[in-house]
Amino acid sequence: MSEIIGFLGMSHSPFATLLPPVGPDDPGASFLTGVARVRRAVADLAPDAVVVVGPDHFHANFYDVMPPFVIGVDAAEGFGDYGSTPGPFPVRADLAWDLREGLDAAGFDLSLSYALTVDHGIVQSYEMATGGTEIPLVPVVVNTAAPPLPGLERCAALGRALGAAIRASAFPGRVLVLASGGLSHWLPSNDPRDPTVVGEKRAALIHGRGDTRAFAAAREPRVRAMGGDPTARVNAEWDDWFLKQLAVPDLEPVLALGHDGLEAGAGSGGHEIRCWLIGHAAVGLPLVWTHYERVPEWITGMGIGATFPVD
Repeated sequence: MSEIIGFLGMSHSPFATLLPPVGPDDPGASFLTGVARVRRAVADLAPDAVVVVGPDHFHANFYDVMPPFVIGVDAAEGFGDYGSTPGPFPVRADLAWDLREGLDAAGFDLSLSYALTVDHGIVQSYEMATGGTEIPLVPVVVNTAAPPLPGLERCAALGRALGAAIRASAFPGRVLVLASGGLSHWLPSNDPRDPTVVGEKRAALIHGRGDTRAFAAAREPRVRAMGGDPTARVNAEWDDWFLKQLAVPDLEPVLALGHDGLEAGAGSGGHEIRCWLIGHAAVGLPLVWTHYERVPEWITGMGIGATFPVD
């Protein structure tokens, strides 16, 4: 039987690699100090596998077919966007299949992939937390960017079922549950129903699978142009409240926000906290350590939360 050894939630941002801090007072330096501390704690925990719950940013999933949840059961390939590692990642297939079967039995029929593309939404936090790409993972991709999104209650329920499936798995190892995403940040709309989403952008969101590299190449300069702005909107007060709710722990006030309430407080990019809700509910323990830095230059409130001690 598998043993869950903890939950770790971690923000990601393209600018952690595009605009890394040079000195200790530069934007993002405090966050990366926290990352180094938590990486040492993860090494001490010595997980045999990591279940990584994170989003995709239109590198694998498009509006031709947009699944709410996808689990990788065989192979995962890093897209290599924004400095994240490209190429194959070691998927723990026996654990992945146990999770798929357990979730199916609980009423969650996730889409599955034998050849899953994962972008920085999965890869960056996995690399930062484990210090490389050696520990086998099970990737679970959550739609947090392409409205309509899975409901917050549904995500929490999926998390509880995921935790039960991990514990029931025949995989004989120690499993860390890692959630990647958030916290508060504001991004341009990706909704084809939005009257401002027109022309080539709208077509790419729907048909981008036909040439993902070309779509990414056209989109990346727009993303890069958002970085480095010290006035970019970040809601540190909301981020602090969210981390405290997971430390109580009490998810109900978060779930009660619904889609619109979450977006009002944490922005369109804040919908990535769905990954945290899934991972936190899977483990069912309060955060005992948190670290936070407001980094508008990275357009994101950069948070870390763990259910295990971090020195």
